Amino acid sequence: MPKRNDEGKGVRIAIVGSEFNYDVTWMMVERAKEEATFLGATVGPVVKTPGVYDMPLAVRALFERPDVDAVVAVGAVIEGETGHDEVIMNQAARKLTDLSVEYGKPLGLGVSGPGETRLQAQDRIDNAANAVRSVVKMVRRLQEIRR
Repeated sequence: MPKRNDEGKGVRIAIVGSEFNYDVTWMMVERAKEEATFLGATVGPVVKTPGVYDMPLAVRALFERPDVDAVVAVGAVIEGETGHDEVIMNQAARKLTDLSVEYGKPLGLGVSGPGETRLQAQDRIDNAANAVRSVVKMVRRLQEIRR
């Protein structure tokens, strides 16, 4: 594993992971924790929700905590036989974005899909690390702006 850096030092990140498709999302949660540690960020609560659609309530509760600077949401919305995956992803992404703006705290959207196969979801596990890097950068940028 590469040497840890301090880009995320002092940044407190919570992680919300979907239990649906947990064979994929568990690895995403672990990858997010690894990246946060690598960046020197502190990983706070790790919360599991039944599915991606359920994430906004958990994210809201985490944004209300003073010991959370940012939240990373990870999940996999895999295509089924209907357009249900598109409805889930569109609604969840919109509400998660709204919460981020409302609370003024970054939300890393590490949710893959819609329209992906299980194999494609497995190939996108590293999106969790991308979401962590994104929130660390945004916390820093917001700190600069708010000075």
